[in-house]
Amino acid sequence: MSKPTEQAILDELRTQFQQELLEAKVTRDRRIFIEVSPRAYKPVMDYIVRTMGFTHLSTMTGLDSTEGFEIMPHLSRGGAVLTVKVRVARDNPMVETITDLIPGATLYEREIHDLVGVVFRGHPNLERLILYEGWPEGVHPLRKEYKAVQPEPLRRV
Repeated sequence: MSKPTEQAILDELRTQFQQELLEAKVTRDRRIFIEVSPRAYKPVMDYIVRTMGFTHLSTMTGLDSTEGFEIMPHLSRGGAVLTVKVRVARDNPMVETITDLIPGATLYEREIHDLVGVVFRGHPNLERLILYEGWPEGVHPLRKEYKAVQPEPLRRV
C-alpha cells in the first residue's frame, strides 16, 4: 500500500472539516500546514490522531503573535509532518488539551502554559515546569510585553 501524498492528506482534511480549516497548504515536500479555529482544534486533532494515524508528536510550539497566541503541535507519520495551528485570543488564552489523545503533549502544554500563559482546559496537571516556584504569578517571559530587568548586584564594588 502506498503512502498518501501530501495533497491527498489535505483533501481528506478538507472533506472532513470544510469550513473549520482557516488555512491548509503543502509548504514543501512532506510538510503540511493547517490552521483551525479554537472550537475546531480538538475535533480536528482527534481525527488526525485516531483516524489518520498522525500519532507521533515531535514538538509543540507556543508563541505570542500580533493577533493573539498561537499553539502549533507538529505531528508526523511515515515521513510526513503535519503542523496544526490554532490561534487563541489574548484576553482569554485558552484551548482544549490534547493530552488525552497524545499523552506526550503533557510536558509541552505545561511549558507553553508556563512561558506564554495559555491555559489548556482539561490538562491533568498544569503545574510549573520551567519557571521556579518564586516566579511572579501571571508573568510569562515569552510574551511580547515582558521586559527583562537587570538584577541588582549583591554588593557594590
